Parts: sequence; C-alpha cells; structure tokens
Amino acid sequence: MTTQPASAPPDWLYLVAQATQAPSGHNSQPWLFKLNPDSIEVHPDLRRSLPAVDPEHRELYVSLGCAVENLCLAATEKGYASQVTVADSGVITVALTHNPGISPDPLAAQIGLRQSNRRVYSGCLLSEHTIAQLAAAAQGEGVGFHLYPRDTPAFEAIAEFVYRGNTVQMHDAAFKTELKSWMRFNRKHQDSTLDGLSYAVFGAPNLPAFLSRPIMAMQINAATQNKNDSKRIQSASHLALFTTASDSLREWVALGRSLQHFWLTATALGVACAHLNQPNEVPRLAQEMAASLQLGAERPTVLLRLGYADKLPYSKRRPVSEVLMPS
Repeated sequence: MTTQPASAPPDWLYLVAQATQAPSGHNSQPWLFKLNPDSIEVHPDLRRSLPAVDPEHRELYVSLGCAVENLCLAATEKGYASQVTVADSGVITVALTHNPGISPDPLAAQIGLRQSNRRVYSGCLLSEHTIAQLAAAAQGEGVGFHLYPRDTPAFEAIAEFVYRGNTVQMHDAAFKTELKSWMRFNRKHQDSTLDGLSYAVFGAPNLPAFLSRPIMAMQINAATQNKNDSKRIQSASHLALFTTASDSLREWVALGRSLQHFWLTATALGVACAHLNQPNEVPRLAQEMAASLQLGAERPTVLLRLGYADKLPYSKRRPVSEVLMPS
C-alpha cells in the first residue's frame, strides 16, 4: 500500500500519479517524488538513466520537466497554485498553495490521453489554425521552437539527419544493448516491469518470449530502422524541433515543461506525436543539423513528428508507491 507523511495532503498522491504519465526515454520513468507539507520535490532517479543514449542526462531532465508540467496542471484540478524552482543539484521543488479561486486548467484532462504514437500517420496536413495553436503552446524561457512542413528542403534535410543518426546508433554495441534491456517482449513481460518499450506500443502481437525476442531483435539494425522511419516521416504533416539557448540543466527542465504543454495541446486537438530524437542524441549530428537549419547557437534537443493517426495501446506506468522517497 502507498504511504505518505501524515502532514502531506492526500491530494499529493493524485498529483504524483498524474506526474508519472509524462514521457521518458525508453519509458524508463527516471523520477522520484518526495512529499512535503506544502510542496512536492521531483528528484532524478539515476538508476534509471540511459548512459549510452543520454550520457549527459539531457533527455532525463527533459522528462522531469514533463512530469513537473503534469503535476502543476493537475494541481489546478485540486485548487492549488504552483511555483517551480530548480536547484543546482537538479532537484525540482513544486511549492503548492491552496487557492479556492483557481480554475482547473483544461489541459489537465488530457494527461491520461496523451501518448507517443509510433504508427505511420495518415499523411493529412495540419491546418494553419492548428499550427498556430501548437506554436503558441510551445513557449518557454530559454526554449526555441521550430516547425518544418513536409515537402520542404528543411524537412527533407532533417529526415536525412534522422537516417544518419540511426546508422550511428545501430552500429554502437552499447546503444543496442541498452535498447534491448528496455524492450518488453510480450504482455507477461510488460506487466512484470510496468516500464520500458512494450511490444504493444509498436503494434506487435502478444507472442511467447521465445518467438518475440528474436523477431524484435531482428528489427534492431540500421537498414530496417531507416526503412521504417522513412515511412513514418513521409506520413507526417510537420516535424517539430525544440532547442535550448545554452544547453543548461534549467533549460532542459523548462524545455520539458514546454514540450508537455505542447503535447497535451496536440492531444486536445487530435494531433499525434512521436519522437525522432536520433540526430539530437549524436553530438556531431546535432551540431551539423543546427548549422544546416541555421539555428545559430541553439542546441537541438527534442524532435517530434506530427500528424494524424489512430490511437495505439498505452505504455505502462509503475504505481505511485514505487516512486515515492522516504520523507
């Protein structure tokens, strides 16, 4: 059973549960929460870091920022205003003040509906009105945002960087070992861990492990990944790139908050999103892509594809009891 300090309001458990619906690399869920009487602290769980793909913990802190944004939005449902501070240590504190006059933020209702949709999309284009709403939702201090429509030179240039990123990563033994360690090969496997990359979110059938393991392992190569990503990219309406100004820890957290606000807005608008972060994860490719896109000193950090698609099964999440720190 989940426990909490006697002095912590019961609403805190709900806020943590909503926070854990945030996206994370390989669905590693690299967060821990400490409940205080008037605040919730969000700590990095470095035991769940991804040293091969994310050695500087950039994507880890983006994920913590996404979790913080969920927490702050959910707080409005319970009548709390929030104020966020990020310590040099990387601990994020969300101070919560009861405010009977606060109205629930409509985006809070989208937290449980948001997902990373890895399907091939329909190919339909986003309307100008939808694009304007998404762009307005992506604002954050120190965070840059760029949209690239399909059939433009920039869109095609980014696609080539994705393919190059796949080639680099799929020839990296440490990357492949780490990726395989987070793959969940059937329902029994995913339900035993409640984390990782479930077979279901890729649209794979529920097969015995002795069949699913070799089948999924065969897909982990550059040629297959690039073939599949080409279909996914060309079915998208736009590519969305989030950048930071100085590539700092506080900006990573701010980017995560902006990313989650954007993603929840997209969910409300019926727009599907999925990561294509390969070129951002290879430093030299990130630099080349920034130069190709004339981004100046901006550091490419998160790349998404956008479009329309039917829902997929949702990734699993660990229970709140597993992400609480001792008080």
